[in-house]
Amino acid sequence: MIDTRARHALGASTLVVALASLLLACSGSPNTTSGGGTSPSHDVRTTASAPAAQEPAAGEPAAADATEPAPGVEKVRDVFARLQATYNDGCTTPGNCEYFLGRVLDELNGLDAAMKADPQGPAHFKEPLARIAELRAELGGDRSFENLKQHQQLLTGTRDKINAWMQGHPEDYR
Repeated sequence: MIDTRARHALGASTLVVALASLLLACSGSPNTTSGGGTSPSHDVRTTASAPAAQEPAAGEPAAADATEPAPGVEKVRDVFARLQATYNDGCTTPGNCEYFLGRVLDELNGLDAAMKADPQGPAHFKEPLARIAELRAELGGDRSFENLKQHQQLLTGTRDKINAWMQGHPEDYR
């Protein structure tokens, strides 16, 4: 019969091996396997979001919904939600200010692309697109922090005016 010390040692080492295995299995990033390769789930998400290569046959209904934007472009509501999230941030520190102003500009540029690709067409979004065009003209293509800081009022003002316009058009973001 196995004595008590041997049983405890065997039980403790079994527990250590089980915990180490569990720890190693859970330590990879979402896109990698424990062996360091790419996770198959990453490929599934990538291919699932890719556009279909086949056209529907004649007489079959089209699979794409008329309310969907062009492939590869986000929906207006998704970009607008991220733009609204910038209200929870600001220029509290120099490093954060650079991030914040760049983020507001990026979200406005993303909203511009989404509005132009929306099935309702750019004419529906005439006012917000004009405001973004004014902002771009004023910035002159200069994305430097110094230029964004100099135009901070225009940048946040454009965001605020587009937010007010979108609030008056809830069908565009719900």
